[in-house]
Amino acid sequence: MHEIAQAHPPASEKGRDKGAGAQEFLSFTLGKEEYGIHILGVQELRGYENVTHIANAPEFIKGVINLRGIIVPIIDLRIKFNLDAPCYDQFTVVIILNVGGRTIGAVVDSVSDVIHLDLARIKPAPEMGTTVDIDYLIGLGTIDERMIILIDIEKLMSGVGMAPLALAA
Repeated sequence: MHEIAQAHPPASEKGRDKGAGAQEFLSFTLGKEEYGIHILGVQELRGYENVTHIANAPEFIKGVINLRGIIVPIIDLRIKFNLDAPCYDQFTVVIILNVGGRTIGAVVDSVSDVIHLDLARIKPAPEMGTTVDIDYLIGLGTIDERMIILIDIEKLMSGVGMAPLALAA
């Protein structure tokens, strides 16, 4: 659907000095929450399309698609994060990612924009005890009144329970 050629900052941030202590994230929504992933891992954005289902795959693996000759496993982050049941509509987006040399698609409710965060605006994720796995979180970013949950997509895609992704590919 859309290719991401370059990440452009919002007009309000143009002209601002972007030092080495800043990072760019693609922000997206899952339910009522906003998340972000490093823009450098994003290959392209596509609308949600039918997938070929894989027998006995975990529920969060929706299936695979053929993307210009490459078989790409598609995971639904809403299901992976145990959020409400997914609803696929005209706003549903598949973020095509390059993770550890593999191409993977992640289904999200919608994509917001590319955000520029200074390191000072990124706070570590709070400790939640052993019941909540936060190893894949970079931290929480703040822009004005918005709080964005920043995900290390490499850690998430290689974490516990993700081994079936290699089989799907």
